[in-house]
Amino acid sequence: MKYILAIDQGTSSSRCILYDQETQPVAVAQQEFKQWYPHPGWVEHHAEEIWQTQASVIKQALQQQGLKPSDIAGIGITNQRETTVIWERKTGKPIYNAIVWQDRRTADECTRLKDAGFEPTVQAKTGLLLDAYFSATKIKWLLDNVEGARTKAERGELAFGTIDSWLVWNLSQGELHITDVSNASRTLLYNIEQLRWDEELLALFDIPPALLPTVKTSTEVYGLTQHPEIGLGIPIAAIAGDQQAALFGQLCHQPGMAKCTYGTGSFLMMNTGRKKVVSKHRLLTTIAWQIGDDVTYALEGSVFMGGAVMQWLRDGLMVFKQASDSEALASSVSDNGGVYFVPALTGLGAPHWDPHARGAIFGITRGTTRAHLARAALESIAFQVDELLQTMALDCGEPITQLRIDGGAANNNLMVQFQADISNINVARPDNLETTALGAAYLAGLAVGFWKIDELNKSLRVNQTFKPNLPSEQVDLLKNYWQKAVARAKNWAE
Repeated sequence: MKYILAIDQGTSSSRCILYDQETQPVAVAQQEFKQWYPHPGWVEHHAEEIWQTQASVIKQALQQQGLKPSDIAGIGITNQRETTVIWERKTGKPIYNAIVWQDRRTADECTRLKDAGFEPTVQAKTGLLLDAYFSATKIKWLLDNVEGARTKAERGELAFGTIDSWLVWNLSQGELHITDVSNASRTLLYNIEQLRWDEELLALFDIPPALLPTVKTSTEVYGLTQHPEIGLGIPIAAIAGDQQAALFGQLCHQPGMAKCTYGTGSFLMMNTGRKKVVSKHRLLTTIAWQIGDDVTYALEGSVFMGGAVMQWLRDGLMVFKQASDSEALASSVSDNGGVYFVPALTGLGAPHWDPHARGAIFGITRGTTRAHLARAALESIAFQVDELLQTMALDCGEPITQLRIDGGAANNNLMVQFQADISNINVARPDNLETTALGAAYLAGLAVGFWKIDELNKSLRVNQTFKPNLPSEQVDLLKNYWQKAVARAKNWAE
């Protein structure tokens, strides 16, 4: 029997899942790694620690089933997007820590470019907005602030990659410097219509082309593993950014189908097919995936602080010991007690795009308890996603009628029901919430003939559908206070 190995490299942990022919997970291994915050608004990872933890969980998953490299039909990779690594081609050593997608150090540079009138051009070419979220200004910062980096880059001695590129480089022992269209489309440097790195954008951000990886489709055999610890000769067969992989894993293969992943952030994405929908309300147009010559586009809204706000309550304020305790604590009170938590700990994403917003808690009284705080934090995740749903409906001209969900926080029944209530939408939760890894596995399986697309489309199993049951007057009141709170948190650090 053969298996598909899915690498799921996330913002806070590295994971490996093995899938059998029936698309069932047979082995799972996961390991967290350290988050670094050297200055307010800065977020970094050690790229070598990312590789070490990922290599470790791959070995653990194989050992769980007693498998050899020859038992693996293919590897699919999905990854935290936009996070930026630059390394030396000769040694494979990073020149600096990885700058994480949440990092806001280049917010002023983005503001400068906006003020100079470049955002319409950037959006037309990339589908993105000028924001520190994306890779281009992170690359520029590294070239400008690491001694000798720009000179080395211009001589072709350095390589840039998002995390997928970094993993493939290590898996192939430096033979492959590649990415796929979904990850390339998140850099602010890739023309999503012409499907190439854009010379005008490279000049705008002052980035030498020699740094860049070769862009591939999302499902093809790129090469074979060469790493002695992982095993030799396993086909590396798929790459997709985490949100695009989740969209594929949720089987949202037809235009109009939408999913939301409740992970570190919360990400709403809708398949728009071959049509590149340009948002009039500051959502993002992105490439979902490319299979052969067919490119599928998507409309996306990004919330920076989703499940991460519960991690902050756990680790920063020690409100509870485990994130899984949050539901019981929040359910111990009947409502939020008038408390609203705007979790703009790294600014606000769509549709506000305010890097200068900061976290704020409103409505605190002498009667406020940690249970009210936990409930307000859970509700904040749903409030932010609701803003995205309403905005996406405006762009599409019709409401989204069903939302498929995944990610760790989707286990929280209180939060999911609140999402259905305030958004007036049916929310479908599948049996398998690890649809990001599943999407990477599906794409790899297609590349090596392990599955056919028709087989996959029959494999979705819905665990529970949450239906709205909150009176509209109460919903309106809740949203009104949420909007007041957001307005007061914006532009705080400007």
